Amino acid sequence: MTPQRYARICHMLAIRQPDLTVCLEQVHKPHNVSAVIRTADAVGVHQVHAVWPGSRMKTQVASAAGSNSWVQVKTHPNIGSAIHHLKAQGMQILATNLSDKAVDFRQIDYTRPTCILMGQEKTGISKEALALADQDIIIPMIGMVQSLNVSVASALILYEAQRQREIAGMYQRTSSQLAPDEQQRLLFEGGYPVLARVAQNKGLPPPHIDGEGQIIADDDWWAAMQATKGQ
Repeated sequence: MTPQRYARICHMLAIRQPDLTVCLEQVHKPHNVSAVIRTADAVGVHQVHAVWPGSRMKTQVASAAGSNSWVQVKTHPNIGSAIHHLKAQGMQILATNLSDKAVDFRQIDYTRPTCILMGQEKTGISKEALALADQDIIIPMIGMVQSLNVSVASALILYEAQRQREIAGMYQRTSSQLAPDEQQRLLFEGGYPVLARVAQNKGLPPPHIDGEGQIIADDDWWAAMQATKGQ
């Protein structure tokens, strides 16, 4: 890994926003999933949550993972467990839903721990999810169309969150809020992608990456990496 690459990854890790996320409730079109994840990465979201029940889960996870290796996709079997998990982290759950109690998405304080809940392309957010959400939000529209594509809507809201957090100085951190082992994983996978794939295929743990971006590993780890079997 070059010093420039190492510095860039370290900077990315420092400004990641682990308390800002998106939850996709059965969003099923791969291009929408990929677009949401790409925007999430652009504003510093570390993890996106998704509810994909049944047999679709493996397909959707594979599609999502291929769109951006920097953003994790955490899946949940149902919306109840997803929201319970997010609320346990102290997040406010914002549902994109046109209702009498909905407020303009720009009126929300996104410097708080926040999850933006996006619904399925045709049917929107389920009644169960709406009942569990803390607040309905809308994107004001003055034309004939009353809804935006899910990826476009999520981008607008995420960039409003980014704007508020930038003003609040939440992107000025010099050290990462991610767990040390997660930082090490991302440094290894981002700095040494070929070696990372080999290690993953062999079931080897990520090595330590030192302060200069170099791999620190014992002889056994290197021997296992170089062994022909499993490559």
